[in-house]
Amino acid sequence: MTSTVPVSQTRTAEDATLQAVFLDMDGTLVDTEGFWWDTEVEVFADLGHRLKESWREVVVGGPMTRSAGYLIEVTGADVSLDELTVLLNDRFEKRIGRGVPLMPGAQRLLAELGAHDVPTALVSASHRRIIDRVLDSVGRHHFTLTVAGDEVARTKPHPEPYLAAAAGVGADPWRCAVVEDTATGVASAEAAGCRVVAVPSVAPILPAPGRAVVGSLEEIDLPFLRNLVTRPV
Repeated sequence: MTSTVPVSQTRTAEDATLQAVFLDMDGTLVDTEGFWWDTEVEVFADLGHRLKESWREVVVGGPMTRSAGYLIEVTGADVSLDELTVLLNDRFEKRIGRGVPLMPGAQRLLAELGAHDVPTALVSASHRRIIDRVLDSVGRHHFTLTVAGDEVARTKPHPEPYLAAAAGVGADPWRCAVVEDTATGVASAEAAGCRVVAVPSVAPILPAPGRAVVGSLEEIDLPFLRNLVTRPV
C-alpha cells in the first residue's frame, strides 16, 4: 500500500462525486472513548499507578501501541508493551461485552447510507477482536468492509488505513468522505486525500480547507457528505 496520493489538478464536477463514506469507531460511531480511558485507569491502578487526567488527550484516538507506550513511559510501570496491550484489550472487551451505546445520530446515518447503497467502511485503530465485538452491537450489515489497527502495517495517523479502505471499496480517496472525532484520525484521513467532517469528542478540532466540524452526527446526512466532497477546497 502506497503512502502517497495522486492528486489531479484538473478534477471535473463528475470527478468530485461522492463514492464512499468511511467512519471511525470509538468516539465517532460508538460512545466508547470514555470506556477506553476508564479501562486504562483501571489497568494502571492494578499495576500500582494513577493516571493523570491531562494524559487523556494524548492517548485518545491513537493506536494501541502509541497510547500504551506513552502511558508506560510517563508512569514508569513495570510492564512490557505486549503485556499491556493484552491487559487493555482483555479489560475493554469485558467492559463492552453487554453492548455499546451508539452516538446520537449514528443509527440514522448508517441507515441512510445503506438505503442509498453508499459503500461504507469502518476504519479504526482498535484491534480486530475489539471491532468484531462492537459490530455485534452496531450491525455488520452496515459496512462494506472494516479496517482494524492491527491489520495494517501503519495505523492512524498514517494514511494507510484510509488508503486501504478506499482500495477495498474501489474508490478514489479524494471522492471519499470521512467522519472522525480526533486529531489523529483527521490527520490520517486528510493525509490519504479524503474530505473530513470532524465531530470532536475529547479535544477540539478546528475547521480547515476540505474539513468541516460539527457538534454531533445528527448534523450529518447524505446531502451534507456529498456537498463536503464536491465543494471546492
